Amino acid sequence: MRSSVRLRGRRDRARLIGVRDVGVRWASRAGKSIAYAVFGTGPFDVFLQQPWCPIDLMWELPQLRSFLDALSGMARVIVFDNLGSGASDSLPGYEAATIETFADEALAVLDAAGAPRVILLDMAGGGAAATFAATYPSRVQSLIVVNLRASFPELRRMTTVQRRRMAEALHGVRSLELQDPRLAHDPELRGWWAAARRLHTSPEHALEQVEFGARADYESVLPTVRVPTLVLHRRDNRMFDIETSRTAASRIPGARFVELPGSESDLFLGDTGPVFAAIEQFLNEPDVESPHDRPLATVLFTDMVASTEELAARGDDAWRRVLDDHDKLSDRIVAEYRGHVVKQTGDGVLATFDGPARAVRCAAALVDAANGQGITLRAGLHTGEIELRPADVTGIAVHIANRIATIAGPNEILVSRTVVDLTAGSGLEFEPRGEHQLKGVPGTWPVLAFLRSS
Repeated sequence: MRSSVRLRGRRDRARLIGVRDVGVRWASRAGKSIAYAVFGTGPFDVFLQQPWCPIDLMWELPQLRSFLDALSGMARVIVFDNLGSGASDSLPGYEAATIETFADEALAVLDAAGAPRVILLDMAGGGAAATFAATYPSRVQSLIVVNLRASFPELRRMTTVQRRRMAEALHGVRSLELQDPRLAHDPELRGWWAAARRLHTSPEHALEQVEFGARADYESVLPTVRVPTLVLHRRDNRMFDIETSRTAASRIPGARFVELPGSESDLFLGDTGPVFAAIEQFLNEPDVESPHDRPLATVLFTDMVASTEELAARGDDAWRRVLDDHDKLSDRIVAEYRGHVVKQTGDGVLATFDGPARAVRCAAALVDAANGQGITLRAGLHTGEIELRPADVTGIAVHIANRIATIAGPNEILVSRTVVDLTAGSGLEFEPRGEHQLKGVPGTWPVLAFLRSS
């Protein structure tokens, strides 16, 4: 049984603690400093992902402070500013904000805060959080998402000019009018909101977030989330459609969808009583042990082109030396991209990665390195749920990646649509290669080629 949460009896105590005075701490990733804060006490660690403001301003608005006080009465709460926002450093020049950068920053903060396993509370749509929970099930006890969305097709239908205007609206007080129109007349809220948005996100970063939202699609991720999940949505929310959220929640195995009264998109506004009642009930339920051996991963297969012909031309001994050298080179390159070599396949490699963009870039590095050895490779990648075995991985995602590799041409890197959807914002470019029937896999699958810079 989870430790009982007694929320109402601890709210006054949380206020007396004075959480505003909790200092900003720093986590490090790739030589960059990430600002984070820890406040509250309780039997749980809650990792709060919020889109509102820098952490330094979180206690300056009475409604948000009250919300945080109540949350700190049930748990130790961890919040942070993403790289490129608030008090954190900018992103490294070679990086853009992607689901991989979010995951890397989150892991750095959780490690610095001494939080091995957390309740992930995402107030920002849930796509990145769902991906994190599916990829790192050992780090996530449960998942709570507000206004869950698998994708934003309305952004895809916009022109470039329309998306820029949307970014401008989201960067300022106009976003308050869109998300919480009933309260948008409040001068104190409007003043705080305008300042918070300006200090949290630059205009350029706001546009990047809109462009990212237009391209990302988490539909294939949701069925791979195995941790207990609660989805919250206010029924009269005008900004985010409740039926879209309900449909997305139905894709997560065992997820509970709770329809709350009210119209505010942001749950710290309006009546928060039903919000905390739903969270309290969810956290007080018996623990459910989620499987840690079925994570979301990107699977990479490489295969040597015309390896039989090369063997015949070079001879057994010379070819064996080539293979040995290639295996060592593959081990080194995969490790550089934070991948795991599951096994050498004789004339290629099977490897897994916790990030699809890293996997694609690793495939390109392997192809280039093989060319330097006088070897021609082809590669196939797919992101999906895998099953970990003592010395192997299995599952439909492994078969799909393998089948995609078999249809690639010399020096070609082919990927599934899922890989493309989950590399939004990475700068990687792909070109359609048609629909394919993959041997032993039901249906037809769109396959795309990674376009390497010349």
